[in-house]
Amino acid sequence: MKTWPALLLCLALFGPSPAPAAPGAPADAALRERADRLAHGLRCMVCQNQTLAESNAPLARDMRRIIRDQLAQGRSDEEIMRFFQARYGDFVRYDPPFKPLTWLLWIGPFALLALGLAALWRAVARRPASRAPLTADERARAARYLDSGP
Repeated sequence: MKTWPALLLCLALFGPSPAPAAPGAPADAALRERADRLAHGLRCMVCQNQTLAESNAPLARDMRRIIRDQLAQGRSDEEIMRFFQARYGDFVRYDPPFKPLTWLLWIGPFALLALGLAALWRAVARRPASRAPLTADERARAARYLDSGP
């Protein structure tokens, strides 16, 4: 029973070492943060409604690995974004650049809102301000309906 302290000492000295970082994961916290920021700024091309960081698709995993590899090679965030844009087009970015090909993406929702408001304003403007009063015949007919009851 006196072997417990010796066993604990051996485990403390020669026990398992801390787990290594995941393969391909940047070792530096700043690089991990950059990789995460880039993965949140890029769209998964399989899911298309999730970021690379959120997606578990095989393509998303490959794209995250490419981001980590390029960061390890010393590329800037902008160079990595340009790499993915060249490969997948502007759609891969969650914030596409404002250029003639993407004007519809940026201006379209506001244009549709303006058209909807214009149609609403026009419909309200065409509606008569007040109704004409009932004629004597219409009043008599309404009274008959009200008096007949169920």
